[in-house]
Amino acid sequence: MKERTQLSTRELQALRHIRNRLFHGRSPSVRDLQQALGYRSPRSAALLIEKLLARGFLRRRPDGRLQLLRDALPAQDHAETVEVPLVGTAPCGSPVIAEENWEGTIPVSTRLASPAHRYFFVRANGESMSAAGIGDGDLVLVQQQPIAESGDRVVALIDGEVTIKELRRTNDALVLVPRSEDRSHRPIVVAGDFHIQGVVVAVVPAKEVQLSDEAA
Repeated sequence: MKERTQLSTRELQALRHIRNRLFHGRSPSVRDLQQALGYRSPRSAALLIEKLLARGFLRRRPDGRLQLLRDALPAQDHAETVEVPLVGTAPCGSPVIAEENWEGTIPVSTRLASPAHRYFFVRANGESMSAAGIGDGDLVLVQQQPIAESGDRVVALIDGEVTIKELRRTNDALVLVPRSEDRSHRPIVVAGDFHIQGVVVAVVPAKEVQLSDEAA
């Protein structure tokens, strides 16, 4: 594939390591990359990052963290895919899918993510939806839309905080219901600033998020 031939083996290894860390919610430091690639000096790792920045595979966010702009390591070279952004926790008042929250993009088959709709990935935090198949650290594929049906698993923004819950509509209120055997997780009766960001389409378990660090 043309994109792959543009990078050296070391650059591919560096990009793969950075991508894996970003998908787990961690922006790797120069020393982290140095250790992963077995360099004696951090300078070599720093130069690799600068090359990937210059060639448009990465960029630095305002907070200094790395962001993946494009991936030379698609999961399926010949599959028809769309690039779906992986977003982090949104700051208060900001839409979840705002570009400044992107950590990178992940190629997803068009059989799962139809180009007719918009999608994003969000990383689950905690076990409040474990009984519904969403565990801590899982990547959740979400179809972006402002409405949902009762019983849908939704990503919602409540007073600037992002949550994943099951939506329940009653005659008097909207309720965001956790699905966990841990009774410390309580339903949230919606009040105040509330926005549905989208409906859960699929879940990628955290154990499957770690991608191979072998050279391509």
